[in-house]
Amino acid sequence: MTTLDVARAVFVPRGKDRFDQPDRRIWGLIPLCTKLSARHDTGGAVHIFEHTDMDKGGPPRHVHHAQDEWFYVVKGDYVMEVGDERFHLKAGDSLLAPRGVPHAWARVGEVPGTLITLVHPAGTFETFIDETAKEATLPSPEEIAAHFAAHGMTVIGPPLAVE
Repeated sequence: MTTLDVARAVFVPRGKDRFDQPDRRIWGLIPLCTKLSARHDTGGAVHIFEHTDMDKGGPPRHVHHAQDEWFYVVKGDYVMEVGDERFHLKAGDSLLAPRGVPHAWARVGEVPGTLITLVHPAGTFETFIDETAKEATLPSPEEIAAHFAAHGMTVIGPPLAVE
């Protein structure tokens, strides 16, 4: 059993990033605010981040080999596929994508969405997020796959189709 080794409170105001990094975006597309850092706050146990006012779309279908990923919808509509199951999530819904199970998600509908994600154990996922947020444009599919692979994940398909 993993326990958090947190010796102090960690407060992050609404709409802010844990490290006060403004307007971070994964590959220039997906907004990102770190809420709880695996490296600085939880001894590697969990990494929590928020995608605020997100446009349509999401990441490619992929599998985490060593992390579970939990999603909580704050606002908007999302389609998520975990293994062979498809889910339509709205505000207040949550979903677990267990390690080793392929999954993908996408914000759909007309209203921008906000999604909170928790990754456990964090491994190097926070580094993956930091690296992809430094890139302003979407790299080639081969470069995307290499980024994922460098952090214990495998891309196994394209992003979910969004109308």
